[in-house]
Amino acid sequence: MSRNKAVVTTSKPHTDESYAIVARAVKFDWSNVPLQYIPGEWYATHFWNVMHLVLPEGERAMADVFASALPFIDDPRLHEEVVGFVGQEATHASSHESFRDYLVTHGVDIEPILRRIRFAVGVVFGDHGLTGRAGKAWLNERLGIYAAAEHFTAVVGEWLLDNTEFDRLGVDPTMLDLLRWHGAEELEHRNVAFDAFQYVDGGGFRRARTAVAASAGLALLWFSTAAYLYKNSVATPRSSKGRLRRRIQMPWPLAFARASRKQLIPGLSFLFVQLALYIRPGFHPSKMGDIDKAVQYLAKSPAALATQP
Repeated sequence: MSRNKAVVTTSKPHTDESYAIVARAVKFDWSNVPLQYIPGEWYATHFWNVMHLVLPEGERAMADVFASALPFIDDPRLHEEVVGFVGQEATHASSHESFRDYLVTHGVDIEPILRRIRFAVGVVFGDHGLTGRAGKAWLNERLGIYAAAEHFTAVVGEWLLDNTEFDRLGVDPTMLDLLRWHGAEELEHRNVAFDAFQYVDGGGFRRARTAVAASAGLALLWFSTAAYLYKNSVATPRSSKGRLRRRIQMPWPLAFARASRKQLIPGLSFLFVQLALYIRPGFHPSKMGDIDKAVQYLAKSPAALATQP
């Protein structure tokens, strides 16, 4: 599905999708999900656990920023898409947050990570009480940062939908559905944050600058959080006599490289390739991937079907 019909407005033109972006009700039951839901792979499991810790605060903050941009969007179609996008991001946040309780009940100390995330989102990227021209400039800056972040989540979403190694390994189906449902919605609304930023600001230098900031921030948060979880993993094997036995870990950079080679997580080159694509003049998210695969998965997602009458 492509953007092929221009909407005529008195402001900057916006080209629209042929279907609406809407928030879907979903339901996940974590009661039977193992702590190591990628069998035999602690680092890969914790790499994806970062989503449950980093994204809820980040996606709520993103939803607030784009909601704040709505008064500056005159185009009715883009306005509608942003409203749907905000709803989807709020649902993503609550769905991942529900898994936090599971981690806590299984002895994972997540509070140091949450403090760091709350500082980054609430202090560094908060509105700072700015108004007037300064407030608008800071809004545009945050729109650029979050639009770039959305590009990365969209391509990761497509990666999750295409990955067959998870099926071969037997990744827990509930967690796999969460990852793919989220990934599918990220791919589905891949254009919205970018189009909103372009409509409200659209500066090429700001787009490049905020993309570098977003990619660096995401990489720092993701790798540091995954390393913390991996180092402090509570699932230590027991000996035949029931005594705790020290689990020998390889250093996390080697564990990352190993998981990447096994196609359990995206490789490091992924970040640089996508950054280069995003900042290139003439880039638009609609040129990437096949959005039909997202729509097809969302039509059969067990979590989405569980909420239907």
